[in-house]
This record gives sequence, C-alpha cells and structure tokens, in this order.
Amino acid sequence: MNSELPSWAEELKNKYLRGEASQFILAGNVYDYLLYNNELVTLNEFLEKVLLDKSRETIITYNTATGSRFLKRSPILTGGEKLLVNKSPSDVLPVFAKILSENNKVALILEYAEAIVPAMDWSLASEYDRAAVITMHSWSLSKWLMNADNIIIMLTETISELNNKLLANPKIAVINVPFPGAEERRALIKKLNPTMPDAVLDIMAEQTAGLKLIQIEAILKPSDALSDDITSRIDYIFKLLKGDEASRRQRAESFAKLTQGMNKEEIKALIAPEGAEKVAETPKADVIEPYKNILSLIFKRKREIIEKECFGLVEIVDKNHDFSAVGGNEGIKKVLSNIAANMQSGQLRRVPMGLLFVGPMGTGKTFVAEAFAKESGFTAIKLKNFRSKWVGSTESNLEKILTIVKAIGQVIVIIDEGDRSFGSTGDSDGGTGSRVIARLKEFMSDTTNRGRILFIMMTNRPDKLDVDLKRAGRLDRKIPFFYSDEPQEIESVLRAVFARNKIELSFDLAKNRAKIAAKLLTYSNADIEAVALLAADIAAMQEADKVKLAHMEQAINDYLPARDANMLRYMELLAVFESSSRDMLPKRYQDLSKEELLAELARAKAKAL
Repeated sequence: MNSELPSWAEELKNKYLRGEASQFILAGNVYDYLLYNNELVTLNEFLEKVLLDKSRETIITYNTATGSRFLKRSPILTGGEKLLVNKSPSDVLPVFAKILSENNKVALILEYAEAIVPAMDWSLASEYDRAAVITMHSWSLSKWLMNADNIIIMLTETISELNNKLLANPKIAVINVPFPGAEERRALIKKLNPTMPDAVLDIMAEQTAGLKLIQIEAILKPSDALSDDITSRIDYIFKLLKGDEASRRQRAESFAKLTQGMNKEEIKALIAPEGAEKVAETPKADVIEPYKNILSLIFKRKREIIEKECFGLVEIVDKNHDFSAVGGNEGIKKVLSNIAANMQSGQLRRVPMGLLFVGPMGTGKTFVAEAFAKESGFTAIKLKNFRSKWVGSTESNLEKILTIVKAIGQVIVIIDEGDRSFGSTGDSDGGTGSRVIARLKEFMSDTTNRGRILFIMMTNRPDKLDVDLKRAGRLDRKIPFFYSDEPQEIESVLRAVFARNKIELSFDLAKNRAKIAAKLLTYSNADIEAVALLAADIAAMQEADKVKLAHMEQAINDYLPARDANMLRYMELLAVFESSSRDMLPKRYQDLSKEELLAELARAKAKAL
C-alpha cells in the first residue's frame, strides 16, 4: 500500500481543516490493523504517528479500563497530573476539560467511547452517566475547543451503542471506518506470502471478504511457537496430501503451522476433496491446486470468525445442493436461474434488491433459497432472531450484522420467518421494533448494494410484515410457493428426494401414478419427503435392497400429515395476493380478478383467525 491516507482519514482531515467539527466519532472497524507504507499498524498508532503527530503537541488516549496515557506531551502542558491516578469518567472528564481549555494543539483519543457515554434510557441513567453525556456534549459548544486548535476523537465499533445526544449533535462528526477492501486484503496477503501467484492472490482476496486484516494475519501467519505434536502432525498431513514428495513435505510443514489446535478429523476435512469443493466454485480453480488446503482453512476460519463476531446471530450457509436437487417448482427455478445469471454476469440493473418468498409452511422456500445461493456463487448467510430483551442490544446486534454483510459483499442474506423478526410488535418494546425496521429498510433500499447484497425474506404470513418493507426497491420480486397439485410435479419432487438421499426404486413412478402421486396431491414438499423416507425405512426393516411399490403404498397409508386446513388455505391465498406475476400462480388462480381474490382472502381469513 502507498502512503496515501485512507478515505476515512481524508474525510476527518478535511472536515477539521474546514472548521466543520473538532469532535469526531470514528465508528466501525476501529480495532483492526491498517496497512500503511507496507507496515501493519493499529488505528491508534496511525492516528498518533501519521495523522496527528506533526500538528499536535500533546496526544492523550483514554479508556475506562487502563485509564489515561500520554503518547506525546508538550513540556508546557498544565493540569495533567490527576490523569495518572484516576480512571473513572467522572474523575477524568473534568481534567480533560481543563487541559483542553488551557492548552493548545491537544488531541484526545477516547477508546471504547460506548463505555464512557453509553446508549441508555435517560430516565434510568445514573447521575454519573448523565454528567458524562452532558460534559462531552457541552464540549462541542465551547469556543475554546475550536479556538485552541484541539481535537477529540471517539472510537466505537457500533454507533448504536453511543448515546443519542452525541449522535444528534451537528457539531460532532460521525465517520465510518470500513472493513478492508479487496486491494487492502490482497496487499496484506502478498506481504505475508511474497511468492504467491497473482491469480491465487486475487482468489484469496475475494475469499477473505468480511474479515479484518488482524484476522487474516492470524490465519495466514500463525505463531512461530509450535506445539509438541508438530512432527506427528506434519507426518499425518504429508500422508493426506497428493503430489511429488518434495512438494508434499513443504506443504505439510506449512499447513501444520496453520492447523495448530485442530484435531485429525478437522485437518482431514480440510484436506479431503469435500473440503476443497467449497472453493472450487471459482473459475480460477485450475491454478489453486497447491493452495486449496489454505483456501479451505480460510473458509473454515472465516465461518467461525463471522459467526462469532455476530454473536451467533448469523450462520454461513453450507451450499450443498443446487437446483438439480429441487423437485418441481419449475417456474420458480427458471425465474431464479435468470437472476443468478445476471448476478454472475454483472448485469446489476437486472438484479432485484430483494426477494420475498411467500407460501404455506413445507413448500420448500428455505431449500430453494439455499439452492439459489449455490447457483449464484455468492456467499449466503442466514439471519437468526437477533432481538434482545436488553435495552439497545437489538439495534446494536442489527448494526453489527449489517456491517459484516456490507464488508463481505456478493452475499445473499436469508431471513427465515421474516414476520417474526420484522413483523409488527406494537409499542410493547419501547419503539425498538420500529427503529429496527426503519434501519433495515434504509439498508435494503441502498442502491449501491444492488447486485452485491441480495435479501431473501421468507414468510408464510406476509400480512404481518411492514407494508413499506415489501415495496419495490426493497423486496422487488414476490415469489409464491404452493403445494403440488399436479401428479407430475409430485413425481418430480419424489425423484429429487430419492436422488439426494441415494435411495433406489424397483418400480416406475410415472407408471404407478394413480397409486403414488395421485394420493399425495396437496401434500407439502416436506410431507412428500417424509413419506419417501418412511418408505425407505420400511424397505430397510424388511432388508430390501430397493424401495418397492408396496413399501411406498404402506408409507402413504401410514403417514398422517398434521395440518390446519383453514390456516393453510389462508396462507395460500396470501401467497397468491402477494405474487409479483400471474404466470407464477396455479392455473386455478390465474384468471381470477383482484376483487375475486380479495373476496376469497376475506373468507379464508374469517375461517382461519
């Protein structure tokens, strides 16, 4: 990397020189390395040695755990002695105010600012917390701060954890510090692995999207202190690898360092073909053979890191199946295949901002979404329920997730049961629900995300979703899912189930349509799969090599699907009403007018609710 300032640092510098602000909040990736002049430095080191050193005579850092520290001190500075013995904000903030008002060219860096002025219910805040907020808020209104050429920089990872009174202050500038981009990641990997081919560097830079530089370094440059079992681990890895002996030995020694702390099963999973398949989706796979184990390790570590960073509130989806494993739903697969092709070819204008999958439970919405992720080649994450009972935590959780999503890029965000996470909650949550939905709507409608971040929200009760969340520009396409009502489609589902579970049949499904598919009409895809697996169990108990017709008939007779007919009818009509296109509806609904559909929906609602 060259000596140019990062964009966020340029923004801070320009705002300060123009006199727009003397107090700044740096939010986001503030506890990471920066690669500056080809050297890794912390953000604090960058502020001290690059951004502030020439213009400041005194530089002070403070956090509530370690207290105050002078990185640079003017010989004529007055009023700083108390900082060396006190750590509490109530003790040190008045001292900082005195220093700032009586001295020139002072920089104050407040680490973990959310611990000093946290987001809180003002009516429940302690006297000390209120005093801290008022003190720091008043600094922005003080003429002595600007006139003395002093600057205050607050650091926080999550902006929503800071007190709103500071965030709403127009004299305090908020600047986002982004996760490292592809160029920065590539430069770091090149620094750690100077001999790595350019094509592999490009792949690794793409694979590490969403990770911090400090995390990438930890993966690719482990500790030099080797454990006692290093020799046995090298020998074990050597036996697993393929290629000539010299190459295998060199790769085994390198990989042994990277896999410290992992057991043999975990190492084997990374080196085995199934582990390498996760990186084989790239068109440059033919050049990565010597590095595929490292790429597999990056995938594993990235998954662990991102799920941990988001407090277990997201899950990276294993893309184990594509549309070939999806039975039926031919119209849906055609629409989604077209979207996937546009995503891969970079036709961003033709990619929707988001998709809404609607339909009764058991129609395969989640399974199809995961298959679509595989078809698109994008990383897919599943958003779990991030609502928290603690004040401010829900907003903080969402902000953390969105930051990670933005950093990953080329990502599909799958939200199952969206009505539970983003449905109407009334006023019982103190307004948290409305703030969360407002933030999500803002993020989903950001046009810079088109073609890079695609939301797929699934629900069987779209009537519970915020209406504005479903509008064009957020969830552009509404794709309805229905139970199979044609024997041929049921047979397609059965074939897919038998194929992915490696179950062989001794009979032809189509020739026995009246005995099998016709009896499964209106069954959900989940029910159809359950029947198929039950037939396989029956065959196994009878020690049959293949599933026979009698086994299927017995399974159909034994299986009792649990269902509320009135509620399922209501959910089906909701899916009809939400659909973006009549072409995606079953024939029985395609010719109905809106008035007729509304009447049907009203009658179904009266029976279901």
